Amino acid sequence: MTTPVSPDGPAPADPRSPDRDPWAPPTTEGAAQPASPYPPPVWVRPPGNGMPIAALVLGLVGIGLGLFVVLFWVSWLPAALAVVFGCVGLSQVRSGRATKKAMALSGVIMGVIGLLLAVATAVFTVVLVKGAVDEARKEVKEATDEASAKAKAAEDAAAAAEKARHLAFGRSYTFGNGLKVTVAKPEPFVPDAFANGHAKGNKAVEVTVTVVNTGSKRVSVETGLPDVNDADGASAELVIDGSGRQKVLTGYVLPGKEAVGRYAFSLPPDAADAMEVEFSPDAMRWEDAYWSGPTS
Repeated sequence: MTTPVSPDGPAPADPRSPDRDPWAPPTTEGAAQPASPYPPPVWVRPPGNGMPIAALVLGLVGIGLGLFVVLFWVSWLPAALAVVFGCVGLSQVRSGRATKKAMALSGVIMGVIGLLLAVATAVFTVVLVKGAVDEARKEVKEATDEASAKAKAAEDAAAAAEKARHLAFGRSYTFGNGLKVTVAKPEPFVPDAFANGHAKGNKAVEVTVTVVNTGSKRVSVETGLPDVNDADGASAELVIDGSGRQKVLTGYVLPGKEAVGRYAFSLPPDAADAMEVEFSPDAMRWEDAYWSGPTS
């Protein structure tokens, strides 16, 4: 025989029934639940202010780096990032995802200032470097021009000194030791029968060298023998005879005094119309002076 079941389900167990589990929670099936006075909780994401803060920090860094001339090439990067992050932060503020509008706006403004500083510093650096380079080039050019001018002046002085050492017979040249030397126009010379260095048919001439000491101290004549070249540039032969008419310059010349040397040279007939005489009182210290001209 079956037990009839209620359409509402089985009846709850009698708490006083010996078959009920004493440790089971009380059943609430079929009981009315009281209504809660509060709405169910809703999870809301807190606003994120990372972008505005980053924009502010990067703006400060960009301005700080832009103030240093040597760091302008890196200051533009944080300044540009400050502008980007600040714009993103302002967008987040408008959409309610951030609250630090002042920070975002400050980041944008300081980023722009940092970029302007970077550009200004770059221009200043370029102008400064260009000025330094131009100044260095100017100094180099001035030094080069000065060196060229000195070299030209030295060359001109050497040319003038070289020209001054070439004289006509009868003119005087004063050497650095104060000796004024004059070579007179050559005179005809007739060697005696015992002459050495004169070939038959040659033309013999006498060269007279006068040395005057224009200084205040005695000066030694170290080189008393002149060199003579004929019209063809060949060295003339020194004539030595026993007439005693020849005199070699030697010894000291006292201040205000003069010494005279006489020499005879033999010139070939085809080159005897002109000659050149080279002489220096001290060939180790002073370059030769040259006297030239016709022999008659």
